[in-house]
Parts: sequence; C-alpha cells; structure tokens
Amino acid sequence: MSGTVPAGKGRAGPDSGLLSWASALDRGVVRRVSESDSRVLDVVMPRLSVAANHGLLWIGLATVIWATGDRWARRAAWRGLGALAVASLAANVAGKRLAGRARPTGKIPAGRRLGHPLRTSSFPSGHAASAAAFAVGAAVEKPCLAAPVGALALAVAGSRVVTGVHYPSDVLGGLAVGAGAVAATLRWWPRRPPVPAAVIRPPQQAPTAPSGQGLALAVNRSAGSVSTSTARWLRRELPHAVIVETDASRDLACDLRRAAARARILGVAGGDGTIAAAAGVAVELEMPLLVIPAGTFNHFAADLGVRSAADALAALRAGEAVLVDVGVAGGRPFVNTSSTGLYTDLVLARQRLEPRFGRQAAVVIALIQVLRGGRPHELILDGGHRWLWLCFAGNCGYEPTGMAPGYRPDLADGNFDIRVVEDGFLARSRLVAAVLTGTLGRCRVYHAWRAGTLGIASAHGAPVWLSVDGEIAIAEPAVWVRKHPGRLLVYRGAGG
Repeated sequence: MSGTVPAGKGRAGPDSGLLSWASALDRGVVRRVSESDSRVLDVVMPRLSVAANHGLLWIGLATVIWATGDRWARRAAWRGLGALAVASLAANVAGKRLAGRARPTGKIPAGRRLGHPLRTSSFPSGHAASAAAFAVGAAVEKPCLAAPVGALALAVAGSRVVTGVHYPSDVLGGLAVGAGAVAATLRWWPRRPPVPAAVIRPPQQAPTAPSGQGLALAVNRSAGSVSTSTARWLRRELPHAVIVETDASRDLACDLRRAAARARILGVAGGDGTIAAAAGVAVELEMPLLVIPAGTFNHFAADLGVRSAADALAALRAGEAVLVDVGVAGGRPFVNTSSTGLYTDLVLARQRLEPRFGRQAAVVIALIQVLRGGRPHELILDGGHRWLWLCFAGNCGYEPTGMAPGYRPDLADGNFDIRVVEDGFLARSRLVAAVLTGTLGRCRVYHAWRAGTLGIASAHGAPVWLSVDGEIAIAEPAVWVRKHPGRLLVYRGAGG
C-alpha cells in the first residue's frame, strides 16, 4: 500500500521531535557559553569545578558547619553528606551506566579545560547531583543555609557547563538526582519537626531565678560540648547560682543531692546521660530541673524544645516550666530510652575499643563485630520466653512508627514505646535490609507496642545488661521498667 510508512522510518513521533529540540538547545547553550568572554567563566568556574571533585568541597564545608557546635548545624552536615553519598552512587554508578551519553564536543577556551578528557557518560552530572544533595540536605535541617549553600551548589553545577564537560540537561538531571537522594534520606532518617513535643502545663509557674538565686547547677566537664568557657559563661550569666563542676569519674547524683540542701532549683549542663541522673534526683526531691544541652546529641533537650543554653536561661528567668514523664529501669532513671540486647552489646564493645581507636572508629568497629559475632539473648519478657536481638523501651512514643525511632511528639503520654527484634532465620540480615529499605514495620522479626510497664528477666538468672540513655548499667536478674508520669518539672519557654 502506497500510504504505509514502515515502522521507524520516514516519520518522527512527538517524542523524537522533543528530544531533537532539547538536544539543539543543549548544543546552543554550550556554544554560547564557550564564546562568552568573562574572568568569572575563565578563572573562577574551572577552579570551583575542580574543588568539587570527589565531593571534597562539600566535605570541607560540612566540617566547617560541624565545627560551629550547633546541634541543628551538625544534623545539617550529616544529612548533607548522607544525601551526597546516595546521590553520588545513583548518578555515577546507576545513572551513567543506563544513559551512555557522549560528552560535548564543542570548542572550549583553553583556560577552562579541566585536563584529561572524561570517558564516562555525560548524563547525569555527578557534580551537580552531589551539589544538590548536599545543599538541599543541609537546608532541610537548617533553613538558613539554603541561600548560601544553594548558591554555591548552583555555581558548581553551572561550572560543569562552563568547562565543557556537560550539557545543561546533564546538569538538570544531576540536580534532580540530588534532590531525590535527599528524599531517600528523609525516609531512612526522618526530619525532626520544628515544633517541640507536647507536654503538660502546670497550673502555676516555676520559681524564677534571673541571676541564679537558689539554683544548684552541675556542669559535667566530660560532656560532648562542655568546655572551660562554658562554666565561665554560666558563672557570668548566673552569678548567684551554686555551680559545681563534675566529670565522669564522680557520682553526679551525690553531688546534686549535696548541692540541693541549699537550693530550690536543680540544674545540669551535659548530655542525655547526665540529664537522666539529674532528673532522677529532681523527681526524688520534688524540685524543678533546669536542662542546659551540652552533650553530643542532646535528644531530650531537642524533643523538649530547649535548643541552647540561652533558651534554658530565658525559661528560668521567666519561670516557664512543663511537666514530663521520667522512666526508671532497674533503679536507673532515664529520659529517652532503655534497652537490652544488640544495642547494649554495641555500647559495651565500643567502650572496650574506644581507648585504642577513638570514639568514632570504635563505633564502626564495634558495629561490625556485633553484627558478625553477636548472639540473641534468651529473656523472659512480661512472662513470655523469647530469644531477642533487641528490646527497646522509649520514654513516650517515638516517631516514625515501623522505622528506627527518631523523635517524640509527646513527652507526657504515660506510656513506653516498646520495640523488639526476635531471633529467626537470617534475622540480622533481614533487619538490616528492612532498615535500609525503610520497610522495618513489615519485617516479621520486628514487633512494637505501647505499655505502661515492662518486665524483663534473664532466662538463666544472670544479671540483665541494660543501656540507659546511652550508659551501661548492670541490673538484677529481673528488671521492671516503670514510669513516673508527669512527675518531672523542667524549664521550657512559653513558646515551646
């Protein structure tokens, strides 16, 4: 038939026309950029492109952000680097192998060339993917970084067109990959909401202490972000307070009890373990507690909405305080979590390795050792016999459900968030795979529920090892995890 057109010949579909138009636009932009004469294009952009090789620019920037000591800045650095790793893998390993696009062939001024020709696929741009991933990831945690880091990321992405190694569409594809990588990190590591957790507001205000009158404050020198300048600053801000400097070698609870004899307010500057000890004393003596976040992670202070020492002192001076729950496990108070099993094994292994390798390396080595050589624990849980890899009890419900716990929307719900990982066929591998794919809630070895108490006992009468707010404690063969619901009065601003 004369009107028949063979498939693939003689007639282009709308998709091929769109691709031709996009390809022509790509080549036109590259040609116009190569013909432009500018010192920024000739000098600044090539150097910026080289600086971003292998993610070094973003690793350096993350180090600077981390060094500020701000908790939210550190979260921004971590999320930025995590998203960068995901984006780099997606763009350079998966994306380039699937696309197979040739690099631009136009003439580029000699001063803008980057050296040896690149032989990998042009699409997508790995530099653009890494830049977008770091910038968007950092901005998700700390929005004030969006403008400066975002502008730098766009400049790096643009430098790949200026230097003639990518088409504009390659860069746009890389930016999309980077943004997608951030979305992936949000599934594995949910963003903490900007609003603090719900609490109970007492009918009356707490005591005010504008310059520290009646305040006994313990400063833990062993805490993650405490320095000599911290104690000096607190003495300047609270000249009438009794400030006691302590460290890991001392009994903080005893120090606070002695100081409380001449005080009406207890205070503590340190991390979660330090705050937990102080919370136990405050509940015991029925005194309000001032929490100054000065640890490595400060999970309790973050959920509470006290982001800095300045926030805490503002609440103290205004007399603004709230009531929250406190947990007790084996006689040890905790404000965040108590657990036994795999995590406890990890902490013990990390403590053993830390003097030799340092904290960060010890965590990695300990994790590998525990995952490879760990054994499930034979326990009696609320009267039932179980083989468990992990038993976790959170002080109030954690979000997200069905995933690794990230934050608490309520600090006074009266319950424990209990999560266990049972032994089973390839239980560790299934657990790791579920965490990596964000499907923990559907993993058959994982179970979660809420309860007001939890009974834990060793099946053979041996002491149960507990991790309480990151600190290890040996308990009795039988342990009850109980609550002091709404018993801790802790300072927090009216806006929190």
